Amino acid sequence: MLRPLLNLCGLSLIAFGLLALLQTPARAELTIEITGAGANRIPLAIADFGGEPGLSRAITSVVRGDLERSGLFKMIDSGGAALTEASAPIYGDWKARGADALAAGSISASGDGRQEARFRLFDVNKQGVLAGSAFVTSTPMLRAAGHRIADAIYEKLIGEPGVFSTRIAYVVRGGAGRYELQIADADGQNAQAALISREPIISPTWSPDGSRLAYVSFENKKPVIFVHSLATGRRVVVANFKGSNSAPAWSPDGNKLAVVLSKDGGSQIFTVNADGSGVRRLTTSSGISTEPCFSPDGQFLYFTSDQGGSPQIYRIGVNGNDTQRVTFDGTYNVTPRISPDGRSMAFISRRDGSFRLAAMDLSSKQVQILTDSHKDESPSFAPNGRMILIATEMGGRGVLSAVSVDGRVKQRLSVSAGDVREPAWGPFARQAK
Repeated sequence: MLRPLLNLCGLSLIAFGLLALLQTPARAELTIEITGAGANRIPLAIADFGGEPGLSRAITSVVRGDLERSGLFKMIDSGGAALTEASAPIYGDWKARGADALAAGSISASGDGRQEARFRLFDVNKQGVLAGSAFVTSTPMLRAAGHRIADAIYEKLIGEPGVFSTRIAYVVRGGAGRYELQIADADGQNAQAALISREPIISPTWSPDGSRLAYVSFENKKPVIFVHSLATGRRVVVANFKGSNSAPAWSPDGNKLAVVLSKDGGSQIFTVNADGSGVRRLTTSSGISTEPCFSPDGQFLYFTSDQGGSPQIYRIGVNGNDTQRVTFDGTYNVTPRISPDGRSMAFISRRDGSFRLAAMDLSSKQVQILTDSHKDESPSFAPNGRMILIATEMGGRGVLSAVSVDGRVKQRLSVSAGDVREPAWGPFARQAK
């Protein structure tokens, strides 16, 4: 049966109890440990930013930390050298240190009492400027400016958008039966609790514009799906039918959710408008259908089902037609998540008794196992498709791991205060115009 098998992988429905909505920072923040690195890393130096010492050290630390954690750069020791964006680098000195690229900048007060962070990225070999920009920010938002600078450097050198300005959501289980749905920067800092419960919390998922989270709550001792506005705290009940209401997944346009309902008997996949109207059933199998995920073009839903006897991944058109089986390798493949470019699928596969993160090239159908852990669950792609965030277990505690799509770069994210589960990587940050 699918249900007990899914329980082994941490995918079963759990009752919820919502107690309060918080706006204050949470006490525990994620710490990140790099456990792998990419091949052919770019030698990059980040000079100490100029300006007020405390602020300049803070922003330099954010930029360096972001780029180092990516695993794509070989960070060259700057030797404590301070250099602003207006300085003329002595390229020969930086080349002798081994740098191919050099970033320098400054932080200074702007006329309206805020701070202005500036940077330039230099090509050491060609002795020219590659990129540069300025960001007006407040002192409390200085880390956000550092993330944006790191994103700009990453994009110029790697050729794809960086994700340092994005956010992640996850659930922390602390002591005394306390559960928190937390939202943090992609580096694990600035964590805040969106909700607190005495019961477990699962299945948070970001709207495409990053303004809302959908999740399941058991406030009335039954699973109910909510959509929660992060700006206002306002919640809308999306699914509160007889039986279970679970596994919300946003459509690419943010207008609909795919959900799993048992109101007609058995768990099947439905779509519903984000305001709770327009419920429509898609799957009609005799088995359990669960864990839906939209394709980026919005034309298909991928999902887990035991309709063939064992849990496997299937695909169905959003019109409810043309169901096709996707996975055939192994007897247990669950939790499909499609990459932002639609070319690959992350999922959890049972191999030699362990639940491991796998990735499939949807064109060639080739599968690669990306981890060597034992209890992986809840994969979530970064919005640039470079990394996959998962929950796993280390030393009997739940931790998060981020793994590159080629398996080379690995990061481990943990909270000292408790278990961490149910990760969801948010979309690209919306920048103020």
